[in-house]
Amino acid sequence: MRKYELMYIVKPTLDEAYRTDLIERLHAILTSNGATVEKVDEWGLRDLAYEINDFKKGYYVVTTFKSENEAINEFNRLVRINKDVMRHMIVRLDD
Repeated sequence: MRKYELMYIVKPTLDEAYRTDLIERLHAILTSNGATVEKVDEWGLRDLAYEINDFKKGYYVVTTFKSENEAINEFNRLVRINKDVMRHMIVRLDD
């Protein structure tokens, strides 16, 4: 298993209960496919570098996890469908 860092930005207009549920569902995608989530760091509402879909702010979440490729591929597939996630990026960390 390799170590990865995931950063994603969700819409700032989501209420807190729905946003918390969305974050849990996104991490459940990883864990149900064999990944182990090590750290979740919610950065909160921040300004975007440029507008995305008429939004100037976004709610940032950074997650560190260990996984195989299957979990990452499934996460990428499902996040592209989800309209509440504005952007995401997964980066492999050096061992």
